[in-house]
Amino acid sequence: MPRERMSEQQVAAYLHMDLREVVKLASRGRIPCQKVRGKFAFTKSDVDHWVEAQMHTMDRDRLAKIEKGVSAHHGFDAEALLVVPLIPPNGLAVPLKAKTRDAVIRGLADLACRAELVYDRDLLVREIRDREELCSTALAPGVALPHPRHPLPYDISASFITVGLTTSGIPYGATDGSLTRLFFLICCKDDRTHLHVLARLGQMLHGPAVIEELCSARGAEELATMLRNREEAALGA
Repeated sequence: MPRERMSEQQVAAYLHMDLREVVKLASRGRIPCQKVRGKFAFTKSDVDHWVEAQMHTMDRDRLAKIEKGVSAHHGFDAEALLVVPLIPPNGLAVPLKAKTRDAVIRGLADLACRAELVYDRDLLVREIRDREELCSTALAPGVALPHPRHPLPYDISASFITVGLTTSGIPYGATDGSLTRLFFLICCKDDRTHLHVLARLGQMLHGPAVIEELCSARGAEELATMLRNREEAALGA
């Protein structure tokens, strides 16, 4: 229910955050909300977009807490692998032969098409381009999480992640001007899966040393093993 309305207490539970912190953020206009009868009211989709926009600034502990709250709200198993099972066979390209942002998007979409997960490849590419024009999904350092602006319940056969690692960095729009090598295309059929995936990836990819290690992968199989190890480590944290 993306238009689900939420109270201060519900948002605090959803984000696994102290109620006073939620009220402080709302009173300072730092989280989207409305004042209704003296209390702050929230729309779940707005909260989800806020989390997505703020995720790159959060530490691993905060990301873990958010994932725990989101999992409880949506009935996910917070202790189960999520990212690795969403990567289809042959869903990793090492190297991804791309030197521009558009080539990255097309290459990642093609991986999903070959796995027969996409009904309309051109539509998917257009959706991802539109999201990147709105605000780049590149994070510093070296990684980007391209995805459509909204879930695609009818345009894909199942939620998926495809992964590409380029031989050298390309300009993908990182705010600090750094180049990007590692890309995760995230396409989900619903909002709840999308936010859960973002929170899990945020934990897995936290820290420059992690990105450097993943970028050292010499092939798709080695990168797949590294990602599984990172997700298992995140679950054990």
